[in-house]
Amino acid sequence: MKLNRRDALFGALFGGTMIGLRSIATGLPAKLLLDPRKALADEQTCHASASAQFVILSTSGGGDPLNANAPGTYDDSNISHPLDDPMKKTSMMIGGKQVYAAAPWSTLADTLKRTSFTHLATTTPVHPKEPQVLSLMGATVKQEMFPSVLSAALAPCLNTLQAQPISVGASTPSESLSFQGQALPTVPPSALRATLVNPDGELTNLQKLRDDSLNKLYSDIYKTGASPAQKNFIDSLVTSQAQVRKIDPNFLSSLSQIQDNDEPAQILAAVALIQMRVTPVVTVHFNFGGDNHNDTALGNESARTQSGVASIVSLMQALSQAGLSDKVTFGTLNVFGRTLGPSHTNGRDHNKNHQVSLAIGRAFRSSVIGGVAKVDDDYGATGIDPVSGGVGTGIQPADSLASWARTFMVGCGVDEDVVNQQITSGTVIRGALAS
Repeated sequence: MKLNRRDALFGALFGGTMIGLRSIATGLPAKLLLDPRKALADEQTCHASASAQFVILSTSGGGDPLNANAPGTYDDSNISHPLDDPMKKTSMMIGGKQVYAAAPWSTLADTLKRTSFTHLATTTPVHPKEPQVLSLMGATVKQEMFPSVLSAALAPCLNTLQAQPISVGASTPSESLSFQGQALPTVPPSALRATLVNPDGELTNLQKLRDDSLNKLYSDIYKTGASPAQKNFIDSLVTSQAQVRKIDPNFLSSLSQIQDNDEPAQILAAVALIQMRVTPVVTVHFNFGGDNHNDTALGNESARTQSGVASIVSLMQALSQAGLSDKVTFGTLNVFGRTLGPSHTNGRDHNKNHQVSLAIGRAFRSSVIGGVAKVDDDYGATGIDPVSGGVGTGIQPADSLASWARTFMVGCGVDEDVVNQQITSGTVIRGALAS
């Protein structure tokens, strides 16, 4: 389902009242502005640590060959790769070790110092099971989608307008999100632009709205009975006037550049939604080749791997320019990977036994987690040593998906007690975490 009407989309993002806009303008939680005394009296239910991160997650129901040319797939000469020069086998340092991958991955440069590549198995070769993979194949409580589990856990600490994640990149129905059993609308970047970039729109008056809202809050609460702890709480949340004046033109200007719904537009939309603190989690779709059964000399795989990595580089640059490099974690989770063996030089089939998921953020260690080995007539993910992250037997391939998700949640700042409550299998992979 896609929303095209401006009023419906505006209501979905910011609620049906001005509270959402006031929250954006002030940096204060909507519940505090809606009922200040009740919000201050209520116990804060933050279940994430002080290092809670916003998340941008790329997901694809196409079963992209992202797994086929990543670090860890070049140790066996029987694994097939595109042979064109832009995809040549290239040496790079990951986790203090020399590893090999397709050349585009080297363009991550310093970002590799906080990038973890995990070899895992989703255990399904079926495209329409993307929602089940996003629910970790039944490993989440009540089969909640992983982006929604993350979003709900992080929202109280990030003071976002909503706990639900937002998809700006779902390209098929299987990539659409749900939250607590309810389907969520996809918000294409072009619709976001049409809604928010308006010369007479509400977002052009954020500074006045901020001043009016804070004056009322301080008059009603701050000077009439708030305790020192409550005053400190308010002060810790209020964004400075200088920050707001800087953010306002920046994110409106970036949104005005959106012309379509492609990957650059998704990056602009995702960063803007995070700047506005609308949601803790935004999902995008970075294309690494899709369903490439018939792909002569793996040409499409080559082109899409180059463009897919370039999108990650662009995202990292956009986050840096917005001052969000240490506040946002990026990840990937696709329905499955592709077959790797020597017969797959003109296209690849579905591989339920191998997929590669990335985690890029300040909490992650430069690492290659697990590896690949012969499985049946092709290749699949090995077991993982949960301490070192290397090939081992502590985590079996069937538990590798849930283990990656647990590790990702911990890296995003979610307390492990909450992770244990939300994901019922798997083990945290300590070797993927920076500390």
